[in-house]
Amino acid sequence: MTSVAAGDRFEGEEPRDLPRLWHVTLSVSGEEAPLKEVRRALEQLAHDHPFLLTSRYANDHAEIRYWEEARDLHDAAAVALRLWGEHRQTAGLPPWEIVGLEVIDRQTYHQRIAEGYGPPPATPVGAHPF
Repeated sequence: MTSVAAGDRFEGEEPRDLPRLWHVTLSVSGEEAPLKEVRRALEQLAHDHPFLLTSRYANDHAEIRYWEEARDLHDAAAVALRLWGEHRQTAGLPPWEIVGLEVIDRQTYHQRIAEGYGPPPATPVGAHPF
């Protein structure tokens, strides 16, 4: 038996704790709010969270899509689940709850796009009505 020091890996093995890019789609909903206020709040969120790509909104729900750099899916999901609550006060976001979360790696995102069943690339960037 041979011991292996913590952090050692086999030749050719990918390092596990290097950050990777994850595509996040966060869905929120709740009681109706004025559209102008929702848009302004999402624009402020984009300013506060510079990796925000795009958001779509209505007066009772919104979808936010962005890239997150994280070690693994668990870390990316944890950040995503905190995003709305942590920015609620500073961005003036409606008191909506998170009703959906999808976190996929970069390869899966691009594979879905290539196969024609993923979300279209986030252009134009910004906040847009549904």
